[in-house]
Amino acid sequence: MIGRLNIRQLAEEREESLSPHAIKSKNSRGRQRPEEPCPVRTAFQRDRDRIIHSKAFRRLKHKTQVFIAPLGDHYVTRLTHTLEVAQIARTIARALNLNEDLTEAIALGHDLGHTPFGHVGEDVLNELYHKGFRHNEQSLRVVDLLENDGHGLNLTWEVRDGILNHSKDRVSIQGKGAEAGTLEGEVVRISDSIAYINHDIDDAIRAGMLAEGDLPLAAVTRLGNTRSLRINTMVVDIIERCHPSMATEKEKPSITMSPEVLKATDALRDFLFERVYNVRSAQDESERAREIIRTLYRYFKENADKMPQEYRFYSDELERRVVDYIAGMTDQYAARMAAELSPPARETEPPAVKPKPKGKTPPQAKTLPLFGSDEAPPP
Repeated sequence: MIGRLNIRQLAEEREESLSPHAIKSKNSRGRQRPEEPCPVRTAFQRDRDRIIHSKAFRRLKHKTQVFIAPLGDHYVTRLTHTLEVAQIARTIARALNLNEDLTEAIALGHDLGHTPFGHVGEDVLNELYHKGFRHNEQSLRVVDLLENDGHGLNLTWEVRDGILNHSKDRVSIQGKGAEAGTLEGEVVRISDSIAYINHDIDDAIRAGMLAEGDLPLAAVTRLGNTRSLRINTMVVDIIERCHPSMATEKEKPSITMSPEVLKATDALRDFLFERVYNVRSAQDESERAREIIRTLYRYFKENADKMPQEYRFYSDELERRVVDYIAGMTDQYAARMAAELSPPARETEPPAVKPKPKGKTPPQAKTLPLFGSDEAPPP
């Protein structure tokens, strides 16, 4: 019955009115493992739902954004950051007549691979693991392999590409970095910066590290003196800058800010690094977080049998399995486990992690590349 209603097909037909530069779901480059289409949802709507229902997405609520274990109830977590990115990105995508479902799926999945304790945890794993660690690559590994008992979420190429290529360098919000293969991915990339710059200012003021009057006057004058005004200025500027090129079929447009707004936004970002991020990194709680990650890494390298048994299917390399396990932990879980392993608790054998109940066995699997052997990245 549901198939005869042609619900998905009608949704795909509505996408034909999108910008020539938007990605239509029926034109997706597909999934790594072919599947029958959903009778109700487009391919990108299906990806969005798979991300929302994943375990990695749920764990984001107990992962740090900037402030580790804050006492207040209103500090941003990795989950609320993700939701803010999705809201900003959807607004921009809708205004530019891009594919809102694809944009939302990328935004919701972009930080699934983030470590406990935010960028502090990421930096430590990057130091410890000889191949390095980057959360965007880990996010792709989560959706390709680690979720769903080793089967991954089997997302479309476009969502995977956007997740992998959402990161920027630390020079500018539009600095060097791998460019996403879709404009929807580029929208998420810039929305990520808009979200964290503004909510991290709020959290720093809430924590007493900043006062509103400390913000760079030139940036505040151009962008606004409240979070709401600043976000609105940035979003409207992007839409005004990019909208004229969306209706033409000429070369692919760029998702950019005007020079004036970009300069002001980068000034706020630089201010946050100087007055918040670098200061937080030097504080005692950040050093405790680093020691937690180091303790767990050392222990599981020497006691691989204490990790959940399913991790042995995810890689032939022990350190890769250790990284996967630690990166998936919440702040609370990592701190609790490290406390059990630290003296004087080390005098007794720590309890092994309980194995999962018997069920389907994950296949021997490796991280799947974004591009197949016969594919090349889009120009």
